[in-house]
Amino acid sequence: MAVYTHGHHDSVLRSHSNRTIANSAAYLAPHLAPDQRLLDVGAGPGTITIDFASRVAHVTATEIDAQALSLSQALAARTGTTNIAFAVADVHALGFPDDAFDIAHAHQVLQHVGDPVQALREMARVVRPGGLVAARDADYAGFLWYPLLPELDEWMRLYQAAARANGGEPDAGRRLLSWAHAAGLADVTASASTWLYATPEERAWWGGMWADRILESALARQLVDTGLAGTADLRRISAGWRAWAGHDDGWFLLPHGEILARV
Repeated sequence: MAVYTHGHHDSVLRSHSNRTIANSAAYLAPHLAPDQRLLDVGAGPGTITIDFASRVAHVTATEIDAQALSLSQALAARTGTTNIAFAVADVHALGFPDDAFDIAHAHQVLQHVGDPVQALREMARVVRPGGLVAARDADYAGFLWYPLLPELDEWMRLYQAAARANGGEPDAGRRLLSWAHAAGLADVTASASTWLYATPEERAWWGGMWADRILESALARQLVDTGLAGTADLRRISAGWRAWAGHDDGWFLLPHGEILARV
């Protein structure tokens, strides 16, 4: 099992809590139906999970430990959503029977696991014949931004190093199709979509979030503890993010790979 690079600091959750079906699972939306049972692997703070629960009959949300799972449980309680079950589970060995779900979904999960091919095999195992395995992951090496600030180049280099040291694959988006084929999934449709931050409000949110995250999250602690960066380096990168966010020409594009595999 790989280590989750981002952790669950508030600066991370600010990003993850912005996710919905519309901005993070639009490729899957046409395949949702009111009678379905859906497995949401790595539910995080649960915003996509809650969205799924409004579209299908029942959702099972998983996370790797009870603390991480408590985030989506809390959101379900706050919103009064009752058609969600919660389970601590490792995607490499899911504790569910064969054919238990109509859809197994993972968003920004496979880039963090030790064996994404085995994870996809397990997701396929718990989906009924004719059901779907759905996954979407960012591709960090494909990120594009302007202005070309050296601090953001340094951020990318450090993030890639930390993610790989943790056993993950930050450029997962481009690999999803190959992982699905290696998992024995033959009927696979690949697609792609993006997030773009370019308005003043979007830049303030995205840039401000990363300015905090590089100083305060699990990633920041890892970089300092392993000697990849010093606190002065991280403060410089944080200032670079704020400079980017305040620039009238600031523009940041994140590409994502997606797969839909018919079981």
